[in-house]
Amino acid sequence: MAKDSPQEIASTHEWLNQASQTLQISPELTREVLGDLLDLTKNVAHGPSRPAAPVTAFLIGLSTGQAQEAGTSEEDLAAAVRERIAQINATLGEYQD
Repeated sequence: MAKDSPQEIASTHEWLNQASQTLQISPELTREVLGDLLDLTKNVAHGPSRPAAPVTAFLIGLSTGQAQEAGTSEEDLAAAVRERIAQINATLGEYQD
């Protein structure tokens, strides 16, 4: 599988920084969980359903947001995202068995 070009990677980070700022999310938090989210969407896309991959990432964010209170630290938010990713990955493993 071909790797993204440096220009595509730079464009991705630029877009995610802008989207994070627009949604009032710390760009640092976005960068911290980006790899985990990309791995999750890859696993869902190559597993149960390609169209479900971005929706699953949305569900992770929605679930994390509903569970947190204002003032939650970025470290705790990142941990909450990773916890939900682990839950979905476990479900994905069961789904594919």
